[in-house]
Amino acid sequence: MPEKILNYLKITEDISTSGQPAPDQFKVISDAGFSSVINLAMLDSTNALPDEGGFVVEQGMNYFHIPVPFDAPTVKHLDLFLKLIDILTGEKIWVHCALNWRVSAFMHHYQTSILQLPDEKCIPMLKSWEPNTIWKEFLALNV
Repeated sequence: MPEKILNYLKITEDISTSGQPAPDQFKVISDAGFSSVINLAMLDSTNALPDEGGFVVEQGMNYFHIPVPFDAPTVKHLDLFLKLIDILTGEKIWVHCALNWRVSAFMHHYQTSILQLPDEKCIPMLKSWEPNTIWKEFLALNV
């Protein structure tokens, strides 16, 4: 069950997010009908898998890696992410990073900018994460 993956959140019927899945959890993700995985973590992030793309492709899914430094997210990262989500519209997409913190911020922008939801209607970010100044500035970006 995908719900057992670290810090799992369901954003829409087609998009779910989490922290870093274990290698065997990519089969669970695939079996749940997901066709693409987007990884926003760095290669040296906590529990990063050096051959994650291989694990994902072995399960018949597409793999996309947008490495976002935790201490330096940019509007360019966000723009690339939002364009990729747009390209993948209609597919089931799994988005993850190390702990689902980066992803929570990116998904907040997706919900407010693309889905045009007011803040109170957005799936809340992880309750276990309090964004620091860098991430508060990222969340305040007007895209």
